[in-house]
Amino acid sequence: MSKKTAKRRNLLLAFSRDRKIPYLLLGIGLILFPILDSYTPHVDFVGDAGRWILLALGLNIVVGYAGLLDLGYAAFFAIGSYTFAILASPQFGIHISFWLLLFVAAFVAAFFGIVLGAPTLRLRGDYLAIVTLGFGEIVPRVIRNASKFTGGVNGIVGTDQPKIPAFLGFHGYSFGLNPVPYYYLMLVIIVVTILLIRNLRNSRLGRAWMAVREDEVAAAATGINTVTTKLLAFALGASFSGFAGSYYASKLFIVTPETFSFVVSVTVLLMVVLGGMGNIRGVIVGALVIYAIQSYVLVQLPGWIASATQALNIGFLNNIDVAGYVQRSSILIFGVILVVIMLIRPQGLIPSAQRKVELEQGTVEESVSDLRGSA
Repeated sequence: MSKKTAKRRNLLLAFSRDRKIPYLLLGIGLILFPILDSYTPHVDFVGDAGRWILLALGLNIVVGYAGLLDLGYAAFFAIGSYTFAILASPQFGIHISFWLLLFVAAFVAAFFGIVLGAPTLRLRGDYLAIVTLGFGEIVPRVIRNASKFTGGVNGIVGTDQPKIPAFLGFHGYSFGLNPVPYYYLMLVIIVVTILLIRNLRNSRLGRAWMAVREDEVAAAATGINTVTTKLLAFALGASFSGFAGSYYASKLFIVTPETFSFVVSVTVLLMVVLGGMGNIRGVIVGALVIYAIQSYVLVQLPGWIASATQALNIGFLNNIDVAGYVQRSSILIFGVILVVIMLIRPQGLIPSAQRKVELEQGTVEESVSDLRGSA
């Protein structure tokens, strides 16, 4: 083998072993996606998936890292959306820049995360879940009844769209209703979010979250301030929902309280648990899977069933409205899909290494007879 051939082979081996290469290729593919697929509904569909990814990444801080069960996460999403809508719409004649409100909404959502976290510091498990569930139900009702500020059930219409200001000869650009700039905006937000969360996970605070998740009493005994640790988990987790809320409000052009129901909180929690709690890649995959099932598979399934029934041309099937039954049973089908996935992958689609070991190896339990014998 010549030196030239050996050098090429070594380069190929190094290229194949480099873990950053798949992410680089994925990034290039995501950047080129709107160019390769100019059909705007597809770009809009993928851009909306980014909103769910952002929500799932934020909840993963609370549930996956800190181990705090939050069933009211949609409330922070609502707070972020209405913060933007009130300050950038004809509701009060205020029109603050989207780029500033992106951070303002995150800070307001983080503040309410602290408001929720402060009274619940002594609560754990089911009790914490009940309190967060109550908070998630209270916020939409307050929004619905505070019609003077929020527009009530009609919501706030005419939210401002993002605009790139003019500078250095550039005449500026308004996003309008074009989904392509929203897609790239969400792509940038998600990349920045992943980098921030990765740094948080590897920081002293991230290690403190995981210590509290494993054993709060032991964490406190080692000198970790569990009060600030848990409050920061609630605040930082809520802040990312504030980002998602401002993006959602500006893109949709309208904000209504019905959008932030309990179902949203459950859906985001499903994304985190199904993907793999505590694992960024797993959470992203879980968000994409749940979003694809809800927004594409279950929507298209009745049509697929109807086409299959016609193609098979079986007599008794033609006399039964199979597609109609499937459409009416979409929630049941969704539940069955979730049960099957969790039975096959109880640790999640891409679990964190620690959780994978815990679920696969488990703990050794002694029987009563063994305990008696050893006593």
